[in-house]
Amino acid sequence: MLSNSGHSVTLRAAFAGALLVAGYAVVSCDDAGGTTAANGQVTIVYEDDAIKPENRQAAAVIRKSRVLEQLADWVNETVALPHDMGVKVTDKVPPGVTDAVTQPDGRTIYVPPAFLTQVEGALKDVVKAVKRPALFPSAQYNVDDLTALSTQFIFGHEMGHALQRQLLLANLGLEEDAADGFASFYTINEVGPGPSLAAALLFDEIARKEGKLTLEGLSSDHPVTQQRVFNFLCYLEGSDQKKYYEPLVGAGYLPKTRAPLCPQAWAMLDYGWWTQLKPHFSEAFRNQGDKTQENAHDQLIAARKAFEKELDKLRSEQ
Repeated sequence: MLSNSGHSVTLRAAFAGALLVAGYAVVSCDDAGGTTAANGQVTIVYEDDAIKPENRQAAAVIRKSRVLEQLADWVNETVALPHDMGVKVTDKVPPGVTDAVTQPDGRTIYVPPAFLTQVEGALKDVVKAVKRPALFPSAQYNVDDLTALSTQFIFGHEMGHALQRQLLLANLGLEEDAADGFASFYTINEVGPGPSLAAALLFDEIARKEGKLTLEGLSSDHPVTQQRVFNFLCYLEGSDQKKYYEPLVGAGYLPKTRAPLCPQAWAMLDYGWWTQLKPHFSEAFRNQGDKTQENAHDQLIAARKAFEKELDKLRSEQ
């Protein structure tokens, strides 16, 4: 838990499906093997006429932050997409869509401003009631920055879905786990700790407002919300234990029983995503990408060896 305050279940209805069903759709294989000669491009479109007045503030925060554009630029530079991908910030969404969602073919991502407004509302409660983690910069512990950073992570989740579907990537587990993993992979490598921390604060708030776990929650294709919080923090801590152990584990945000597994978990995630993307690197990124993937492989070997040395001690302490 990232806070010890109790709140009324004000978001229960609004978030009945939000984030727990983010990106849910059936994977389509209709375009297997079909690629275009030119690389597809990710474009961000704010459909101003289709943004409701009550959601314009939250949409303006995201637009000003350019967190969507940052990831779009990274994908455009790094990956040779077979098809264009449109990211639509609009309240004109398909029936039943209440949160950020990726279409089955991976060519369209919807980011509803109504959803951004809900995120903003949850984070207002966080700022009021939750003590700022020391690792999180005080200058960014405000509603606008937390909204932008957590949205950056959520958009990373949706981009994970889109890449899996356009590139027909193989999964060894649930697609939702892989999408969460891409959000951590991209933000930790390219942005820093902010998105992971902001997402953990947001999801922690959502988890406590959901209340008691239900059969629907336990049987979802997504991990339980609170479990996702610890996954986000584990990948972050494992990416640099020297930097993050004390402010995350020492401060009690990540349990000491989980922490020993995190360096290897991060190394496997990092190597896994670079390896999945390697056949799809753009020509301009290929040399750098190959070297980065090789380095991630070396880091995974090192993490595994380090874990092996500590394994007997860890087992004896259980």
